[in-house]
Amino acid sequence: MTLGTERLILREMTEDDFDALNKVLGDTDNMRFYPYVFDENRVRDWISRNIERYRTFGFGLWAVCLRDTGELIGDCGLTMQNINGVIRPEIGYHIRADRQRKGYAREAAEAVRDWTFSSLPFGRIYSYMTADNSPSYKTAESWSCRFVEEYTEEDGTSDRVYMITREEWKSLKR
Repeated sequence: MTLGTERLILREMTEDDFDALNKVLGDTDNMRFYPYVFDENRVRDWISRNIERYRTFGFGLWAVCLRDTGELIGDCGLTMQNINGVIRPEIGYHIRADRQRKGYAREAAEAVRDWTFSSLPFGRIYSYMTADNSPSYKTAESWSCRFVEEYTEEDGTSDRVYMITREEWKSLKR
């Protein structure tokens, strides 16, 4: 599975992506809103879980690569996530710190959104993040999601939930 945009290629991850993905997921500042910073074992597990998702569901988080160089700068894709007690299709993204604020997460998420609504039966797609992660929710808004709820996790953290419906997506395409 490969998706293309003007500046990006989204493709399935492989074990060979470890070093590049470790620079994204192992960066303390980059992962400050995530429950933990990834060590090498967690990065390898992340890759393995996504490879398994491709086999099981036909989707997962894909490697986000610059079209002109092939350099891996992050990940973005669709996964099934427990959001406030319900398993929902969610678009997530992580972009390496030196490549942030250039629109890559929005561009990748739009490609995943369009692929999802064109290829799968989901009527809604979600994005969720910790309530204090304004860069992530601003990105969700940039690819046309709207805020739908905020809830508190068992550990006391608050999460914000954004969503776009198939009908809302269709109106964007007119």
